[in-house]
Amino acid sequence: MNTGTQAPQQRRGPKPKHSWSKIFLVASVVFVVMLVGVGCGFLTATINTKDDLSAIQPAASSQIYDINGKLIKNVHAVENRVPVPLSKIPINLQNAFIANEDTRFYEHCGIDPIGILRALWADITHRSISEGGSTITQQLAKNAYLTQDRTFKRKIQEVFLALQLEHRYTKKEILQMYLNQIYFGQGAYGVQAAAQTYFGKDVSELDLSECAMLAGIPRSPNYYSPLNNLEAAKKRKTVVLEQMLKHNYITQDQFIQANNEPLHLRSRKAHVDNSTSYFVNYVIQLMIDKYGADKVYREGLKIYTTLDLNKQHDAEQAIKALPNLKRNSAGLEQPQVALVAINPHNGYIEAMIGGRGNDQFNRAIMAVRQPGSAFKPFVFATTFENNMTPSTTVEDSPLKIGDWQPQNDDRTFRGLVSIRQIATYSINVPTIKLANSLGIQNVLSTAQSLGISTLVMQGDSNDLNLASALGGLTRGVTPIDMAAAYAAFDNNGVYIKPIAIIRVLDRNGQVIDEAQPQKVQAISPRSANLVTNILQDVIKYGTGRRANIGRPAAGKTGTTDDFENAWFIGYTPNLVTAVWVGGDDNMPMPGIYGGTVPAKIWHNFMIKALANTPVANFSGVAVNNSGNTVTNVTSVYDKDNATNQDKDKSAKADKTDVKNGDKKSTKPEDSNSPNSSSSNTHKHSQHEQPAVPNSPPAVQPKPGEQNDKGM
Repeated sequence: MNTGTQAPQQRRGPKPKHSWSKIFLVASVVFVVMLVGVGCGFLTATINTKDDLSAIQPAASSQIYDINGKLIKNVHAVENRVPVPLSKIPINLQNAFIANEDTRFYEHCGIDPIGILRALWADITHRSISEGGSTITQQLAKNAYLTQDRTFKRKIQEVFLALQLEHRYTKKEILQMYLNQIYFGQGAYGVQAAAQTYFGKDVSELDLSECAMLAGIPRSPNYYSPLNNLEAAKKRKTVVLEQMLKHNYITQDQFIQANNEPLHLRSRKAHVDNSTSYFVNYVIQLMIDKYGADKVYREGLKIYTTLDLNKQHDAEQAIKALPNLKRNSAGLEQPQVALVAINPHNGYIEAMIGGRGNDQFNRAIMAVRQPGSAFKPFVFATTFENNMTPSTTVEDSPLKIGDWQPQNDDRTFRGLVSIRQIATYSINVPTIKLANSLGIQNVLSTAQSLGISTLVMQGDSNDLNLASALGGLTRGVTPIDMAAAYAAFDNNGVYIKPIAIIRVLDRNGQVIDEAQPQKVQAISPRSANLVTNILQDVIKYGTGRRANIGRPAAGKTGTTDDFENAWFIGYTPNLVTAVWVGGDDNMPMPGIYGGTVPAKIWHNFMIKALANTPVANFSGVAVNNSGNTVTNVTSVYDKDNATNQDKDKSAKADKTDVKNGDKKSTKPEDSNSPNSSSSNTHKHSQHEQPAVPNSPPAVQPKPGEQNDKGM
């Protein structure tokens, strides 16, 4: 009886649970269906595709204006496009694009989850990869039907359009449309126009090397165009060939032959309107990188820039001080020049010269060259960040680091010297001792915080050695980076990333983009103002005297091994200007160093550019007789030191390079260093002790490590 009554109870117990789970399951299914339905509705609403594309707005030219609203250039909406069938496009060119843009093109259905995951993994692990997550079909959908806006909605549209394209067309038809649609720079759309633009031949006549070159351009058309940046284009070609080899489209022998084959670019005179072309091309590159070529060339944008055409004209006149030494193999007069002028308080680029005006390689942005002693202020800034002062002393005496025995310009040593002296006369050995006491990594960290983006901190060949204190870097620096870094000295230690575009309006006058300055307190106001304080003496008494413009100004010279690079970077309270002079082929320029031609160009430019600007003092930190700082006063000069300087002493010839043993790091620096026997500058007591110990550096470059420095 008990057993009979217990069994039914056990069966009845679970029924309510089963019912509720059923209800929950049904409700969940309904909810998911509703959610999917709503989502699909939203996605369908956002796709906004058109079978009839005739409703698209006609192309319109964009206009680029200067900071005062003056028209600089019309960017014409003329497409150079000649469609060709796939049968006329070399198989090597087809394979080059597939290998680099979409290796699974013939396997996916328009979107490639594997490719997306692979690209994501590469980003996470910081490895380089030659292809992105978007398929060729997605790129076609974006380029042909959508804007370049980086929004979630646009990405959804791209995915759905890609699926539609795959459903409607064959793979070969998609590839043909893509190769006829893509932008190659220089106004060329499609592979046929690109072949004519760069090689002066039909696309069907391209060899493997030329195919690889073309396939590498669309990733960044202005940067990788061989007419703009031949070295970058060659490196990109190698990457394309490596991908083709990796995916078995070519053999090892074909790779070697194509990679070493010289390029025969179309012979034509560079089309350069005037000196503004370098800046205009830079702005166009920034716009294309952000919005795509179609938006720039076809949508009638109004692009308001930071350029001041008056200052640009002044810069154009100033570079006429360049000598003509020779023509290189490309027929370009040498040496070349770069000039960048920046407002230190907002980061606006007010003038830019990228060369003599007869080519399209923008040296102000793209040329990575050795800075020589122009790098030393980063050492000085680091000393001040560590509570030293301009009167801190260092023993200028012989130093040996392994096989390297760095020398001063005049091969003499002065005993105790102050940081102010070291800066004024650009003395090498005590600069190295300062860097050693601080730690070269800290000096490089200061430079990076001030926007120097080209330092090499890892790998077998890197900048973590004391040669870097003299500007002997693995790669070098760019003029725009140096101008922006010095601007921070002029702006209480606040670094502002250079700005070229203030705002962008669409054809209806609606603002679609506006500059948002990127600011960071890179070094303390005290350190920045102390750097300014000592760099004023460089112009007034030291290596930069030829740059004296009769108003408060600070600056630094720089000259590298064999006179291959010469710099002057200087500033007033209102304007910072970097000038670089050098040969495109690293040719020697005997007698040209930072204190001569670059200083003269800087002087001539600043005199005119500031003609209508009231004279102003640097506002910040002054130094008292004890070398201590006094805040909230106008900083002029450290009177106790300045009065002791031999103001009438004529400069030594700024020559004599220092061959630092096996290290070809950089020039010890231009002249004007008083020698130990004749100088009256900053005499110190025989018993005074240096603040920085005179001991061998702990960080020693490896023998021969810097053989390529300064080249």
